[in-house]
Amino acid sequence: MARTIVITGGTSGIGKALARRHTELGDHVIAVGSSEEGGRRLREEAPGARFVRSDLSSLSQTRDLVERLSSEHPAIDALVLAAFRFNLARTETGEGFEHTFALYVLNRWLMAEGLRGPLENAPAPVIVNLCGAGQGGRIHWDDLQLKSGYRALTATMQGARAGELLGAAYRSERTKYVLYNPVYVATALHEPFRQPLRGLVRLASAIFAQPVAKAVPPIAALIDHPPAEPLTTWKKGKPIDLTVDPDEARRLEETIRTLTHSALS
Repeated sequence: MARTIVITGGTSGIGKALARRHTELGDHVIAVGSSEEGGRRLREEAPGARFVRSDLSSLSQTRDLVERLSSEHPAIDALVLAAFRFNLARTETGEGFEHTFALYVLNRWLMAEGLRGPLENAPAPVIVNLCGAGQGGRIHWDDLQLKSGYRALTATMQGARAGELLGAAYRSERTKYVLYNPVYVATALHEPFRQPLRGLVRLASAIFAQPVAKAVPPIAALIDHPPAEPLTTWKKGKPIDLTVDPDEARRLEETIRTLTHSALS
């Protein structure tokens, strides 16, 4: 039976490779991205995939997206959270959030919560959050939006830790939550940089990074056969232990719930 699979960041890198794979298997794939050009390239490579354009750093557009998907798809078998952008400089969204925090944290929470109903209706539902799990990031409670001393790596690591906490905070009777760290994959990490650094990052990626084609199979296996445990954490295809303070997980979820409610009300 064909499955319904929603992939954010589904027009590039690992997201696009998963979209192509599952389309070839006959699944109904909804690939969400912010660029019409990315959607065009996806349709060329995976004609059966459906492209939906949405700015996932926008809470209002994310809310509209989950409402649309919920109404169109009563059951969703898998939600893959892969949208990410490495921001060298601090930028704010139209709603006033630091962009990395909005895309890497708020959007992923809204997608998982907003599609909870359709996921619960599927036979073996799973959420796969592609993130930097196990890398030792931390939450900057005194400055979540990193207004003081922004660094791209700091923002990214905070998002990675947030992913761990939100995975631990997610509660479901049926939907499995998978935190997956693919480590260094040859995607488009070089794009935000200027020359000559851009060329150096691209060269390093070509030499040291794992090819997308090699990174995809273990992720696809977790979609095809979700783990039995409610939450599992994986790093480059191998399960790893995750240490999370339940109180911190609850605190982050409550903080995000308050932030999003305030922004959307």
